[in-house]
Amino acid sequence: MRVAITGSSGLIGSALTRSLLADGHEVVRLTRGQTNTSGVTLDGSETAHWDPIAGTLQPGALVGVDAVVHLAGAGVGEKRWNDAYKREIRDSRVLGTRTIATAIAALDTKPRVLVSGSAVGYYGDTGDLVVDESVPAGGDFLARLCVEWEAAAKPAVDAGVRVAHPRTGLVVSAKGGAWGRLLPLFRLGVGGTLGSGRQYWPCISLDDQIAALRFVIDRDDVAGPLNFTGPEPLTNRDVTRAVGRILRRPTLAPVPEFALRLVVGEFADSITASCRAVPAALLAAGFTFRHPTVEQAVAAAL
Repeated sequence: MRVAITGSSGLIGSALTRSLLADGHEVVRLTRGQTNTSGVTLDGSETAHWDPIAGTLQPGALVGVDAVVHLAGAGVGEKRWNDAYKREIRDSRVLGTRTIATAIAALDTKPRVLVSGSAVGYYGDTGDLVVDESVPAGGDFLARLCVEWEAAAKPAVDAGVRVAHPRTGLVVSAKGGAWGRLLPLFRLGVGGTLGSGRQYWPCISLDDQIAALRFVIDRDDVAGPLNFTGPEPLTNRDVTRAVGRILRRPTLAPVPEFALRLVVGEFADSITASCRAVPAALLAAGFTFRHPTVEQAVAAAL
């Protein structure tokens, strides 16, 4: 199988690349570096150039691929939110997805599937409501972004390509992402609840994230939105206690919402929002989680 991946240098993309290569598949990394001709990297993957904002893709980059996994986008929590950075977050996802979907639609021989990323931010703050894929979108910035992000894949859908949207939660890994920043604090004994701690945090282990992506690639009957979250969501307070038990560290340093807002600005609303998301579509399709609980996910990450 030949798979093209955007965002291949990120936490999820790099792990997916390693997994595919280890099983003998071919990987084409779509990078923003100035690559004029396809080259082979040290790990055996190929590279091709694309520019998501300009809407350009190296000629022939997607020819012969069986699947495209689109994960690229500016990090939501990497910088303090302001109007300029929110525009960068939005454009990197919406314009990038439109570029990939349009390029796929123009191919004579199209890939079997486009797996185009999304996030559980689609639902907004849903409190204690159990959230499956049938729940409508919320109304905050991230929810509106996810609606546009998913809709940007329409050219591929219209061209008859199977399109799946993994609405990913918080990926538990010590190597990056939000958890990569939180775990060192817990190890130092200064971890604690964020905001009230009553908000549900939809988490998924990195192993399950990669296994679920490969499951979706392989299964011709799986399409549309899919919650990529563990089947047993917990509140931030319960997650915090679980991490403390595993690391045998105190978790007595809560971070009030006003302090979060001082550090990350408007993004604090997303950190303290509640989303009790469950992976109903994945489970219905027969996917089995390796780490169904947050404690198992954290133990695997450590």
